[in-house]
Amino acid sequence: MNLVAEKPITSADKTFLELRKHIVEGEIAAGSKLSEIELSTKYAVSRAVVREAINRLESSNLIERKPNVGARVVDLNTEGLLELYQVRESLEGMAARLAASNMTDDEIADLQSLLESHYKTVKTGGSYYQEAGDVDFHYRIIQGSKNSQLITMLVEGIYHLIRMYRVQLGMSGPRVNTAFDEHRNIVNAIANRDPELAEMLMRRHIAYTRKSLQKKLQAE
Repeated sequence: MNLVAEKPITSADKTFLELRKHIVEGEIAAGSKLSEIELSTKYAVSRAVVREAINRLESSNLIERKPNVGARVVDLNTEGLLELYQVRESLEGMAARLAASNMTDDEIADLQSLLESHYKTVKTGGSYYQEAGDVDFHYRIIQGSKNSQLITMLVEGIYHLIRMYRVQLGMSGPRVNTAFDEHRNIVNAIANRDPELAEMLMRRHIAYTRKSLQKKLQAE
């Protein structure tokens, strides 16, 4: 699955993608109740189209249904972060391991070039924010695993929920530089075709990120 090729074809697709973007980026607040009537007005589509988009987003773990409440955006909380990042650490660690064996030399060179473009952001002292899809370091490695089952579990299952935490909690201060250095070390391990090291470094990187995000959540 390639997010770059994920262009809206129908009004239902367009509504789904817009609603997902607004949830991930916090325009529609975490924990907020979703009204089909309000959303159908907001996106100028029928309630049936909104209902379909909500159902699709539920399978992406961005929306949950509560008895007597209905559909609402998931909360960003410490317990949810811990559970999500335990799964992420395991699956993306596996992706890095497989990428070290399965990525082509050209794909690795492209990944190195992507990282250099990210360095421009890091050295200016900005937040280390990555858009979805092929401009996302983690997404490239997931795709580089070449394991369709793993790609589906990550990209269609939890990728956008992970992005929701990453985008809304952000990454700033000293963590920006250390995260970039961790990314560079992971790429070096992949380039050197060292699966064990690539997995270990990825798992460690995600664990560090989880601790950083957890501190931000607890400080709010």
